[in-house]
Amino acid sequence: MSLNDYVKAQKLGEKRYQAALSKNEYPYLPVLDELITNSDIAGEVNLGLQHISLDRVVGTATKGRTTAFASNFMPILDANSEFGNKWSSLCDSHIEEGIHDPIKVYEYMNKFYVIEGNKRVSVLKYFGADSVPAMVIRKLPKRTDELENKIYYEFVDFHKQTGINYIWFTQLGGYDKLREYIGLTPDGGFTDDDRMNLNSAHLAFDTAYRQKNGSDSLPITVDDAMLVFLNVYGYKALQDMSYDEVKENLEKVWDEIVLSAQKKNMTIVPKLEPVESKKKLFSITPVPKKLKIAFVYDKEPENSVWIYSHDLGRMGVEGKFKDRVETHTFSNMDDNTKLAECLEQIAQDKFDVVFTTGPEMLPESLKAAIKYPELKILNCSLNVSTSHVRTYYARMYEAKFITGIIAGSLCEDGRIGYVADYPIYGTTANINAFAMGAKFVNPRAKIYLEWSKVKGSDPKKRFKELGISYVSDKDMITPLTASREFGLYSCDGNEISNLAMPFYNWRVFYEKIVQLILDGNWKLEEKNEKVKVLNYWWGMSAGVIDVICSNHLPVGTARLVNLMKRLIKDGTVSPFYGKLYSQNGVVRDDEDGEMSPEEIMKMDWLADIVVGSIPTLDELVEDARDVVAFQGVNTPENLELKKTTDIV
Repeated sequence: MSLNDYVKAQKLGEKRYQAALSKNEYPYLPVLDELITNSDIAGEVNLGLQHISLDRVVGTATKGRTTAFASNFMPILDANSEFGNKWSSLCDSHIEEGIHDPIKVYEYMNKFYVIEGNKRVSVLKYFGADSVPAMVIRKLPKRTDELENKIYYEFVDFHKQTGINYIWFTQLGGYDKLREYIGLTPDGGFTDDDRMNLNSAHLAFDTAYRQKNGSDSLPITVDDAMLVFLNVYGYKALQDMSYDEVKENLEKVWDEIVLSAQKKNMTIVPKLEPVESKKKLFSITPVPKKLKIAFVYDKEPENSVWIYSHDLGRMGVEGKFKDRVETHTFSNMDDNTKLAECLEQIAQDKFDVVFTTGPEMLPESLKAAIKYPELKILNCSLNVSTSHVRTYYARMYEAKFITGIIAGSLCEDGRIGYVADYPIYGTTANINAFAMGAKFVNPRAKIYLEWSKVKGSDPKKRFKELGISYVSDKDMITPLTASREFGLYSCDGNEISNLAMPFYNWRVFYEKIVQLILDGNWKLEEKNEKVKVLNYWWGMSAGVIDVICSNHLPVGTARLVNLMKRLIKDGTVSPFYGKLYSQNGVVRDDEDGEMSPEEIMKMDWLADIVVGSIPTLDELVEDARDVVAFQGVNTPENLELKKTTDIV
């Protein structure tokens, strides 16, 4: 019996051996002594007896018997050799009474290398065992800036706190995110019951995931996938699910898991122009006689410029479609609990379409979209992708480029103020486009940047101290705001003259999306067969962005503005064309090329003529942190501060 098993195991080993040779790879077990030297190690820690996953036992500590095994730990020596006899004898012991004696291993970077017990590992792997008892000595690598090294030290901290050694992530912040989901603080205690509960929940998900994933292995770990699952359903819900429920719910979020695996190498390709919707005679998507649409706001329209601009768009939809639609607003949804309850009620009330109008609303929007797949949910955010929620934004930087041209042409000393609010994706492009526009007509231009959401900020006072008389401020005013400090204006003492106003015309976007749905063409733009991701990013050519100019502009400036509008609309002019310089040097060294949409969306630098910096989360006022933590620009400082807030 055991000899037959050896022959079968030997065939598996020989198959792996030949496959490695054909790929010009090392065909035997990796040897730790050949992978690292003493200079690579910061120290050793005796971890004592542990149960370790056989999947993570990958090699031997010293060369010794390494050539007796293929790289999958299956034997390759002759069955009648002394080695073959010992392997067969150990096989008999395992069948009769099981292998209980612990092996001895080194752990390095969360992989195990056998000091004693290679044949025990081989037999157990052959029989498909999950784990093995082991005396473990950890070899700690010296700290470096490499991603895997940083992840490893997050693992070491988590292991020290929980005693769990089988969870591994491929991105920074995974362990902190898991702590958040299971309700564990970084310095909190972890009981035996906590450990058993996590083991049980993890096993159920691991089994379902491996069955679903099959041979189409995704380039992420089971634990990366589990974070996506927990983001939607929560830890308590996973604990309470039966295995069949885990499988069913895993199926619902599978597209999000696949998308998370693709994100490392995926380029977000936004839809830059609307697709003309044509009414179909027959549609596979049923369209209700009257479309019920929800607009979800974090504030009241009269108290927020951003929300007011969206509410104007909502009113435009009502005006155009009249009795074909009914719209409802849900305001002050400024925390996750209220938003979750709101979306649940919207689903229960049988709404057809939901627009959530802030990037911080995306996580709860995603959960609702997965739970209620018949509900069409769109979220206003940039540079994020989900397969269940479509995102939309507008290319405001095009309008800012034009207002920068106006400011640069009128400001004699070249010193121009700029007030920004949230340091999120899109805002940096707006600042830089404004700077490019000013520099386009005024080589002496300098843009003095102030942030309204920074603690203690007083842009007006700062600009007065600097003697700045031309300012780009918030894009528009609300009904309750009497101030004329909006758009681009000039100041002469207390006298303000409004010159131009960049304008979000969300009415155009909302009307086109609603028309798409009414015509039965909701799925028209979904081209990706595996994971359907749609990001709308429309600009001046679509009519979503515009610049309204004062009649008091000089004739020559007004003509230049109209010319630039036409050139931007037809794609002839781009604000980010040619050689580009940031505060830290050259960003783009191509005299004849222009930045791609992805490069503009991910812009994390400021132009060389901008005086100021991108604030960190710690520098912001409290009510700005949720938005910036979720979608803030990835400065080195913010990467550490916001790494646990990302959608996995």
